[in-house]
Amino acid sequence: MTANRKSGRLKEPVRVRTKKLADGSESYYLDIYVDGKRSYEFLKMYHLPEVNVRVREQNRATRAAVETIKSQRIIDITNSKAGIKTKSAWAKLALADWMERFYALQERKGIRKIEKLRSVIKMVNQYGRDTKMGDIDKKWALGFIDWIQHTYKGRTGRPVSQGTVVSYISQLSIALNAAVRAECLGENPFMRLSAAERVKKPESKRQFLTIEEMKTLIATGCRSEIVKQAYLFSCYSALRLSDIENLRWKDLVCNDGRYMIATVQQKTSTPIYTPLSRNAIRWLPERKTDNDNALIFATLPSRPTTNKILGQWVKKAGIDKKITYHTSRHTFGPMMMTVGADLYTTCKLMGHADVRTTQIYAKIVDSKKIEAVDMVDKLFEQKEI
Repeated sequence: MTANRKSGRLKEPVRVRTKKLADGSESYYLDIYVDGKRSYEFLKMYHLPEVNVRVREQNRATRAAVETIKSQRIIDITNSKAGIKTKSAWAKLALADWMERFYALQERKGIRKIEKLRSVIKMVNQYGRDTKMGDIDKKWALGFIDWIQHTYKGRTGRPVSQGTVVSYISQLSIALNAAVRAECLGENPFMRLSAAERVKKPESKRQFLTIEEMKTLIATGCRSEIVKQAYLFSCYSALRLSDIENLRWKDLVCNDGRYMIATVQQKTSTPIYTPLSRNAIRWLPERKTDNDNALIFATLPSRPTTNKILGQWVKKAGIDKKITYHTSRHTFGPMMMTVGADLYTTCKLMGHADVRTTQIYAKIVDSKKIEAVDMVDKLFEQKEI
């Protein structure tokens, strides 16, 4: 450090500064002055307008992380002048502070459905509040997996399912990958785990409607016509609810009398071009505007309400299955294969990036074929006299 002639105090080589942004937040950066040379390090960390207690706590965690980085930079500069090699500047940063920073970045980007990430942050704090980035290695990753599988209890006080464990580990791994890109971590240890060490996702048991059940449902009245239209349209087009909610008239294209959907999947950001059958077109609501940008299913209620109405409708139809909106997509896959579509074609119609994702529907159809053969055997079984 250099002496300040006027005050006689040592002048810090690193200072925290902020830059005001158009959205009202402030961007943190370090003003570094060493040996007569000035440089700046922009941290991509932000002080947000304190609109509530949660944001205030988030700002506190972000500031603590900034101060940790500043202190480490000063240590690095001092040790460098003394010829001492130090560990990574981020090694002493708390994992919990990084997770808060990553959460704030996701919020700023407008990433939806990050509630699970908030749950992961609570779990990280519960597992080891004092864990530093320098502690994150393969041994730590395996210990965390063992803890969440055998010790951690969810909100109900019971162990979480294997599928939930996979989901939580995935969220943490995404955050650690971001830390690697930000040079806050040398490597993500979860990426080094062998197949035997990874938590395996349980095989999906996907609920779907048979063709006969679809016919029964179509013939049954529903208290919300728009819910009935949207659900059946998805059964014939494989569109997710998020895609239905954002579907606009401009996305409906007609070429030589053939209608198709040309849009981008909300979940995967993948462009899809889905030809529509006459049955799919049948369930489109009546168009009441010339505005191509208008939503097709504009009056669809909230997701909880939609699923509640679906449950009532299915019960009224006498179908003993737990149906949510997403089962419409699961209905499309087996239906296509039942009528003879091959695996690759079904994969493309559903917008899957990998054909292996679509194979679950082939297994469903195969199981139905086996059931059909067994029914024939039972039909011709003769009782022994």
